[in-house]
Amino acid sequence: MVLKAWTALECRLEEESGASLVEYALLVALIALVAIAALQTVGGNVSQEFDNIANCIDNPGAAGCETGGP
Repeated sequence: MVLKAWTALECRLEEESGASLVEYALLVALIALVAIAALQTVGGNVSQEFDNIANCIDNPGAAGCETGGP
């Protein structure tokens, strides 16, 4: 009886393990694509801001560079 239940459980797990692996692989790929797209967008914006800051340090009177406080 126990052996029959164990065999049935093994067959059930073997049938779904391939599908589960594919599902997890697709989820990981989707998450990776979203992360890459987000990092590229944010990275470009951050890079532009650092370029603006460097420009203001080199040329304090340039357009877009605010001097002084409130």
